[in-house]
Amino acid sequence: MLSAESAKVVQATLPVIGASLDAITDRFYSTMFAERPDLLDGLFNRGNQASGEQRRALAASIAGFATALLDNPLERPDALLSRIAHKHTAVGVTDDQYIIVHKYLFGAIADVLGDAVTPEVAAAWDDVYWLMAGALIAQEARIYAEAGAEDGRTWRQWTVVRRTQETPDVVSCTLRPVGDAPVPAARPGQYVSVRVLLPDGTHQLRQYSLSGGTGAGLRRITVKRMRDDAPPPGEVSNLLHDTVREGDELTLSAPFGDLRLEDGEGPVVLASAGIGCTPITAMLHHLAETESQRRVLLLHADRSERTHALRVEAETLIERIPRAEHVFWYEDASGGPAARPGRMDLGGVTVPRDAEAYLCGPLPFMRDVRAQLLATGVSAAAVHYEVFGPDLWLGTD
Repeated sequence: MLSAESAKVVQATLPVIGASLDAITDRFYSTMFAERPDLLDGLFNRGNQASGEQRRALAASIAGFATALLDNPLERPDALLSRIAHKHTAVGVTDDQYIIVHKYLFGAIADVLGDAVTPEVAAAWDDVYWLMAGALIAQEARIYAEAGAEDGRTWRQWTVVRRTQETPDVVSCTLRPVGDAPVPAARPGQYVSVRVLLPDGTHQLRQYSLSGGTGAGLRRITVKRMRDDAPPPGEVSNLLHDTVREGDELTLSAPFGDLRLEDGEGPVVLASAGIGCTPITAMLHHLAETESQRRVLLLHADRSERTHALRVEAETLIERIPRAEHVFWYEDASGGPAARPGRMDLGGVTVPRDAEAYLCGPLPFMRDVRAQLLATGVSAAAVHYEVFGPDLWLGTD
């Protein structure tokens, strides 16, 4: 709970802090990595740093948490915290790293704002930081415990037992754990981190949704190659495409992520675009394997039938679910009579108003489809989504 005194100071200074967050987070990362370059080896993703996504996500989380505290000092924004906590556990964040972040973040605030950071201002924002950090540490401890991990040690070696070229730019790797130790169960919709050694000697990691193959202790990831025309190119994704073959070993984390298909009897809408089909395919596997009687509506948008990864697999799974149907959209309009041209448009699609909806794809796509679902009468609380990368958009409006 934020004290009345701190809340008053945060309320007065939030406009100034908010307006300076980009500069603060830029100074924070540059100073921290200059003094602690070890943190770039296997913890922070260099692509997200280069694109500015990590900086923007940190700024948004700080501003969002502070605003939520002011709106209701007695409650924490648990949806925001849950998403961050799962991202943190997926990369192995530990309690002591919050002390490191505090040092450099508050140093950056002082550097950027100068004399405006009085002792009272520093103390109030210190309260905000440790309320957020304490809540995250508690959530992360629970998530680690559920994964059977201790102190962030979730990593394990897995062998690639099958490599499948799904499309020219998408490859799937099915993996089996090395050794006989039990592996934590994966929920349909969750992701794992893959940790690799790059040619320059630096470890980097990236999160990939499990796309199926979770039975009998297996994992499957489906990876899209990142082309140079979409900077920065994905170092980990491209390395997996170029070098990983059957028989190779990869280092994977336990499964994490708060986008998880919940069991129930009501209708389900599964909507994706591009490589966002990966967690959706895992959900289809679960529904088919459990012989679900739920009404299932699969919606997917892509550039073309040729670029639609896991398409045949999805259609086969739909046929195994008694009350399931699908609609595909292709921008190049070459998908034949079974596909609709253009971008996803729910006009003419009957969407059950009492459905639970799961979305995955580019952020503009999810914003648009969420708005369309709400217009059909689906409850905002029933729309769940996964954001690839550090973006922390919360669809609460």
